[in-house]
Amino acid sequence: MIILDFDGTLADSAPWFAGELNAVARRFGFREVDSVGMGRMRRMDTAAILRFLRVPAWKLPFIARHMRQRVAEDAAAIPLFPGTLALLERLAEQAPLAVASSNSEANIRRILGPGAARIGRYACGASLFGKARKFRRLIHAAGVEPGSVLCIGDELRDIEAARAVGARCVAVAWGYADRAVLVGGRPDLVADEMEALPAALHRMGWPGTPPASPGGYLP
Repeated sequence: MIILDFDGTLADSAPWFAGELNAVARRFGFREVDSVGMGRMRRMDTAAILRFLRVPAWKLPFIARHMRQRVAEDAAAIPLFPGTLALLERLAEQAPLAVASSNSEANIRRILGPGAARIGRYACGASLFGKARKFRRLIHAAGVEPGSVLCIGDELRDIEAARAVGARCVAVAWGYADRAVLVGGRPDLVADEMEALPAALHRMGWPGTPPASPGGYLP
């Protein structure tokens, strides 16, 4: 099975989120940021971003719910990355596809449009630190071994969640996090271009026998 992140991996939602962030900051009473601050956050992990924004943990569920509502209202303004539908078609030829995201399933289906038909399972509404739980749920429901699962995402937390469940992981550099940050997380592969991803997966031995131990990093 291939488990995909959505925002920053399939959907080019970072510009929309950047445009919303300060309005959300004012609503929930955390730090507003300028373009320099936005750039700094791309080089941070999730916990560091929350410290930088001065967001208390107890507010996170309320902020997440508000953001899902705003995405639902503005879904037409959030495009897929060019080539996303073709990528899903090619990946679906290799293994069943699933999506794990903090976004809602309804939002994801709406933005994916016809591409939603390629996704067999959804685990949505994940908290910022709850992705491993969503991965485990998908793996259990599919009845597959963790070592035969590939997780694809654009943030350090995607890499960390994949490692936590014993899956292989690919970090994509066209999304939110800075490439150097992703490299530091030592995924199995860092992919720079969407159209080259399927061929790169074959070069890393996917699908196939997983490595005996994690950390077979390919730049």
